[in-house]
Amino acid sequence: MTKVQGLRERKKAQQRELIADTAAALFGERGFDAVSMADVARASNVSDQTVYNYFPTKPDLVLDRADDYRERYARAVRERSDDQSPAEALGPLVSIDVDIYLGEDPALAKGEFPALCLQSAGLRRFALELREQQGEELADALAETDPGIPGIVARVHAAALVSVIQSVTDAIGRAVIDGSPAREAAPRMTHDSAIALGHLDRAFRLLRPPR
Repeated sequence: MTKVQGLRERKKAQQRELIADTAAALFGERGFDAVSMADVARASNVSDQTVYNYFPTKPDLVLDRADDYRERYARAVRERSDDQSPAEALGPLVSIDVDIYLGEDPALAKGEFPALCLQSAGLRRFALELREQQGEELADALAETDPGIPGIVARVHAAALVSVIQSVTDAIGRAVIDGSPAREAAPRMTHDSAIALGHLDRAFRLLRPPR
């Protein structure tokens, strides 16, 4: 990549981040449903088309990295060590989600996915469709690593894993909406998710003999 191309890519990344942060601020102030793409464009000092170039739909302003997010979780299951259960492999990723919440600007957090997903029925439906896709991807990853487990069992286990992930996301959203101090809310989330994942870890180990 040439210096010119590198500079162009950095500028595009900066503009994308500016638009996303501006949208989050507007969503936090007014709510997801009350903000239009044109509102985001005006507040970002760019054209409507520029916003659409980066974010084809309004949910993309909130969920544009959903594909990467789902792939990260599926890869953790697919590439886990022989002695790890899927729940054990996903535990660090759930902790990272909580750590991100701890470091967020409270004002911007009100306009981001965990909080908005609890406040907008339309966005919630869209997000649950993505969670369903995530469950399918985790089930596929399990089918690759543990072909001896019946397909229906793999899907049920994957759905349970996704339920834990979604529950943590919802807990983050509620804490943001309620204004709960992050330093108090985060340990509860970590504790509760560890219990849930621990149950799934033990359940999975009963499904197959040690490798």
